[in-house]
Amino acid sequence: MDVLRITTSGSVDDGKSTLIGRLLYDTKSITQDKMEALQAASKRKGLDFTDLSLLTDGLIAEREQGITIDVAHIYFSTPNRKYIIADTPGHFEYTRNMVTGASTAQVSLILIDARKGIVEQTYRHFFIACMLRIPHLVVCINKMDLVEYDEARFNQIVEDFQQLLKGSFYEDKTVKFVPISSLYGENVVTKTEKIGWYKDGPLLEYLEQITFDENDRVHPARFPVQYVIRPKTEQHHDFRGFAGKVASGSFHVGAEIVSLPNGQRSKIKSIEKFEQQLPSAHAGESVVITLEDEIDISRGNLLVTPDAIPDGRKEIAAQICWMDQQKLTAGKTYLLQHGANRIKVKVQQLHNVIEVTTNLVQDKTEMGLNDIGRITLKTAQPVFADTYASNPANGTFILVDEFSNATVAVGFVE
Repeated sequence: MDVLRITTSGSVDDGKSTLIGRLLYDTKSITQDKMEALQAASKRKGLDFTDLSLLTDGLIAEREQGITIDVAHIYFSTPNRKYIIADTPGHFEYTRNMVTGASTAQVSLILIDARKGIVEQTYRHFFIACMLRIPHLVVCINKMDLVEYDEARFNQIVEDFQQLLKGSFYEDKTVKFVPISSLYGENVVTKTEKIGWYKDGPLLEYLEQITFDENDRVHPARFPVQYVIRPKTEQHHDFRGFAGKVASGSFHVGAEIVSLPNGQRSKIKSIEKFEQQLPSAHAGESVVITLEDEIDISRGNLLVTPDAIPDGRKEIAAQICWMDQQKLTAGKTYLLQHGANRIKVKVQQLHNVIEVTTNLVQDKTEMGLNDIGRITLKTAQPVFADTYASNPANGTFILVDEFSNATVAVGFVE
């Protein structure tokens, strides 16, 4: 079965954790002992109902405050496919958590409280979903039970969100609007009469129908070498293979490849996975590639196909999300981690900071925690990165403080 990766986002108390709990409960993905523990925890809180949000809010601070702080990954499955949901925080101060949690998602569930409508965090999370180029957006208008399942209220929020869509910079996305009540399970897994005016199916039915290319045939072939395998045993005395995970695209036995940065060429002799010989390897697969020629390849090299060779960049323009308490200013140096490579870089210029709630660009000389903006980096060595728009798997990087070794930013190459 294929795996659909989902991220949830929305403002505080919009019901993200409750929605995920409802999906787990109604798909019978909760064991009996966990259900009993959940009921006991709800009673200790003085509730007269089972609080499904406790399934994902595992930290003591989260349960005490009734909010999500850390990113929780939840797994469940149906007969058709498997799901991984990243339950991300709604608070502004945890924007960095949301960016990291949503970085691998194919679907973004944006929750809106039917009583409040679009709020500041809706703008922020929609902007991040567009920045990450998440292809499917599902706007869940939650707590419909608190507005008496009013169709007019649902239509008003849809109209307001359509205005937001008009100003978005990422066009290659699909947007679906679904009215739900996660507390009572209305229109989440099963369709109910209380929202009978909504003619489409429930949320899970839509998630089941989303299609995507598992083999990633759209993006160029990229294989970052993580390790060179030289067993030097009697059985494999001359074996020399290159282990790694296919970042994007596909590689096939017999196809020509180019090794970067040296530009040497060869052909793929074999693709191996454990002791199995494969005719090809696709995005997401961890394999060992052997070549017909003995060329100089080491950890950090990038194998690509001749028809799509990325440029070696010594200057990188990028959009970044700043994740450190110490502010970013021009002139500072960091370590840029791109794939297996870690390269020293200098912040050449800080262009602007984006006010994500209004899409306004502000000229600033520094970036603070959770700010999103554009910078230019000067690199000590060429970086063979694609633009994030053309190939997300090879268009991202992180910045690392060379003294504390802390991750201070995530970046998207422009």
